[in-house]
Amino acid sequence: MTDFFKPEARFFESKVALVKPYALMDLDDTLFQTQRKIAAWQLPMDGLVAATVDKQNAPLSFLTPKQCHFFNWLSQSTELIPVTARDTTEIMRVKLPFDSWQVLTHGAVIVAPSGQICARWQRLMAGQLVALQAKLSQLMARLAGFEALRITPHYEHFIVDDNATDLMVYVAIKHQHKDHDALLQFAAQLPSVLNEAADLGNEFYIHVNANNLALLPHVVNKHHAMRFLLDYHLDKNRPCFGFGDSLADLPFLQLLDWYGTPNRGQLHDAISQGCL
Repeated sequence: MTDFFKPEARFFESKVALVKPYALMDLDDTLFQTQRKIAAWQLPMDGLVAATVDKQNAPLSFLTPKQCHFFNWLSQSTELIPVTARDTTEIMRVKLPFDSWQVLTHGAVIVAPSGQICARWQRLMAGQLVALQAKLSQLMARLAGFEALRITPHYEHFIVDDNATDLMVYVAIKHQHKDHDALLQFAAQLPSVLNEAADLGNEFYIHVNANNLALLPHVVNKHHAMRFLLDYHLDKNRPCFGFGDSLADLPFLQLLDWYGTPNRGQLHDAISQGCL
């Protein structure tokens, strides 16, 4: 009978140096939300703390007292990394402190702890987005006739062949009257609209949540940016967890050691309804 080597057992020790985990966090509707959503979700209205401002610098989104405690715990106990659809301009309207990496614009932009754009990721993204500019413009033209919708192209600043240039990253769509059901119906029709134009349907994916619809190239995804950070910049020995509220967050969350979702929102609803 073969005797197998059994390593000496090690047991948990509580008095060891603390290793901060990484906390990869979506922002809007995960860490904070607008007053309209606070009311819709029946969250406490007392003790709200402003988390973001609008373009006129007026408070727009808020933390509840519990969310304040949660954010304080994250800030002091983890290396907190926002992973958000907000672009490089919109993130400036978030009035919360972040001092590590930032994943912005649905993953198209990565900002280093120094505050500088990650040059390697920028080169990778620019090379792929340059080839898609004509199709993104074609997509904008296809959508121009839908009068009930507010259609906005989102640009980011890139360096292409040593020249600074703005590249369209994705197209954002909102219903003018915040009719979420109408926007969902439009999202269901979008694949056929895209397929009417050669190759458009294969190049883009659709993300819709409440009154926000985004048409994004497959190369732009929080998952891709998170994979890049994990492979090249984050310590693989440190624990890694995250939270997100939408189905679009799930692919990046699944790269982490642990993940969760608030007890309201798109991802929570999908789990509750047995859709996942």
